[in-house]
This record gives sequence, structure tokens and C-alpha cells, in this order.
Amino acid sequence: MAAKRVGEEPAFILHRYDWSESSLILEVFTRHRGRVALLAKGVKRHTSNFRPVLLALQPLKVSYTLSGDGNADIHVLKGAEWAGGHIMPMGNNLLTGLYLNELLMRLLARDDPYAYLFDVYAAVVKLLATQPEEVIEPVLRAFELILLRELGLLPALELETQTLQALQPQKPYVLVAEMGLRPALDNDRAALTGQQWLQLQSALEQEEAAYPALVRACATVAPALKPQLRHLLQYHCGSLLRTRQLMMDLQTL
Repeated sequence: MAAKRVGEEPAFILHRYDWSESSLILEVFTRHRGRVALLAKGVKRHTSNFRPVLLALQPLKVSYTLSGDGNADIHVLKGAEWAGGHIMPMGNNLLTGLYLNELLMRLLARDDPYAYLFDVYAAVVKLLATQPEEVIEPVLRAFELILLRELGLLPALELETQTLQALQPQKPYVLVAEMGLRPALDNDRAALTGQQWLQLQSALEQEEAAYPALVRACATVAPALKPQLRHLLQYHCGSLLRTRQLMMDLQTL
């Protein structure tokens, strides 16, 4: 029986590691099949046509054969080409892109498709490649919110999580990993008002338009939202992200 083939699948490379002297294993985020692992045979040879193509944060179209019944852990890469649109992000925006990749590597199970999350990720990567870092923060907060929602890790933002009481518009609340949304305490350094959380929830409910609506909603609250989302993401990742540690180390130089 001929092996089944996936052709010209929109994809981004999240991570790569050595398989042999000449081959690599690629962790790839695809639009229709989620995160998949691909064996890129001979790609490390100087004669390989794949060498200049298989880079992170570049929009690709990949083709590969499905191993066994299609449920095997690693499939075989057969083709890859740059899909065009933008160059690789540089400087701090490059580090930010690698942070997004590490989040996806930590949180996405293999073979679970997230087409909308893929589209949002692609839009964020394009902005990282074309816009200065000063305008990126609301975009990142919107991506983190969508990622948490798509994975079922984000509580409803219109209610106190434990009591299920409606938020009071002028009262401050914080988002914490163990308790969801709760009233802010005196020692909470970052909090959003009930009205601000309700605006974020309203943006999330816009389905396919959630991303641009969230970017607008995050524009004025991104600094206070950042530590709360980072705490929640780190909790679900299980440990401090390596890219976050690198960013903090660079800030101390």
C-alpha cells in the first residue's frame, strides 16, 4: 500500500534537533494537523535544497508522507518551500518569536489541529518581522489570551471564578493560576477593573474577529495584563520558559 501524503500544508517550524549526522527532526506547527514531528533526511548536507528553507518564524508549505497508519510520532518530510510574505524577525522581536514557539512546544499536544490559533500565530509572526517592538506588546497579550482560550485554560472573564458572581465594573480583579479571577488584594501589584476584564471577554466572544478585537482591548491594559498572563502560562508550562530566562538575563547586562 502506498504511503499517504500530505501536500503543501501551511506550516511553521517551532524547533529542530539532530537525528543523525545528516538528518534533523523538525517540530512543525501546521494549520490543518496541528503540531507534527517530521524527519528531514539529509538536510544537514551542503547539497540539500532544504537547508536555506527550514528556518523558524518563516511561513512554509511542507509536504510529507504519513508513517504507518498516520498516527505514528514521526513522519517523513518530502518537500518544503518558503511561502513568502516577510523575512525573519530580528533583534528583540526574534526573541519574542522564539518565546511564542516555546509556548506552543510546551502546550500543544501533537496532532491536535488549531486552525484559528495557527492563523493568529502567523499574523503575529508577520508583525514581528515588519513592526518595531514598541507596538508589539498588545499583540502578544492578545495571542496569549487566544492560546489559553483555545486550550481550555482560560476561565470566563466576566465572573469571579470561585463564586460565579458577576464582576463589578469599577472593582479591581486579578487572574491567578490556582483561583482564576478573584478580587484584588492590597499586595497585588497588577490588576484590571471589572470593566476591563469584561471588555476582554467581549472581544474573545467575537469568534473569528477575536484577534483584532483583543489587540484593541489590550492596548490600554497590556502592562497590567502581562504579569498575570505570564504567571498563568508558566503554571501550565510547569517551569520557567528558557526564552523568558534568556530575556531576563539580557536585561541585566
